[in-house]
Amino acid sequence: MGFLNYHHLRYFRAIAHTGNLSRAALNLNVSQSALSIQLRQLEDSLGEKLFDRRKRQLILTEAGRLVLDYADVIFRTGDELMDTLKQRSPGRRQVVRIGAVATLSRNFQHALLSPLLNRTNVELVVRSGSMRELLSALQSHSLDMVLSNFPLRADAQMAGHSHLISQQAASLIGKPLKKPQPLKFPDDLRNIPLIVPSLDSSIRVLFDVMMDRLGVRPIIAAEVDDMATLRLLARDHNGLTLVPPVVVKGELAAGTLVERHRIDGITESFYAITASRRFPSALVREIVSKPLKI
Repeated sequence: MGFLNYHHLRYFRAIAHTGNLSRAALNLNVSQSALSIQLRQLEDSLGEKLFDRRKRQLILTEAGRLVLDYADVIFRTGDELMDTLKQRSPGRRQVVRIGAVATLSRNFQHALLSPLLNRTNVELVVRSGSMRELLSALQSHSLDMVLSNFPLRADAQMAGHSHLISQQAASLIGKPLKKPQPLKFPDDLRNIPLIVPSLDSSIRVLFDVMMDRLGVRPIIAAEVDDMATLRLLARDHNGLTLVPPVVVKGELAAGTLVERHRIDGITESFYAITASRRFPSALVREIVSKPLKI
């Protein structure tokens, strides 16, 4: 490997952030052919291909994403040096990009991510979306990790790992009764309306299987695929809500909702999905190696 030419690195950074050679050339006030030569020289120097060329787009390879992370740090450090000479207080941060599926509990995300917010050396980027969108971003190195309540499917078209972060039994949650009385499970579900997650949730699938096996047809008042919305509806609902307690953690602590019945055999699992990397993130490895108590 040859020496690192920082002039080439600056040009590469501009291309990576625009995703387009012609736009980067225009911004840098150089010709597109000259910029292409500079990029090729950097790739030759590093011994790694930095972009995949797809039609008119330049997509970062895994090595390209790693080089961009370092380039951002290098040039940010240069800015910090100038700030330091001007007696300002710089701070260096490691960027970690995390995706979370829309059906995932916000309280779970908060429990996992909030410790990172107190670390002065970490810059956290969080994106929400569908599993397909997030896995595509993970595969293209735009994300370092995806949080989900489902593991990576065996037939997924990418090499990756599903790390079990936490598990929690599902419960039937409701408003406190003026005259508390035990819930007769499952018989009472024939008469009490339920709010349930959509079939995108594993606990809904397991619940339906259990009800079918027990010969109970519950009254479904609402089916909700977003945990934040489900939490809000649970607070206003006079019936019961099927949910992992972490989703309504604050309401349970405040007493505005109570756990009427914990359902043995139905568990919500929380996963961190990572892609197979030649250059794995030490911070991501740290996150997935610690079981989370929620």
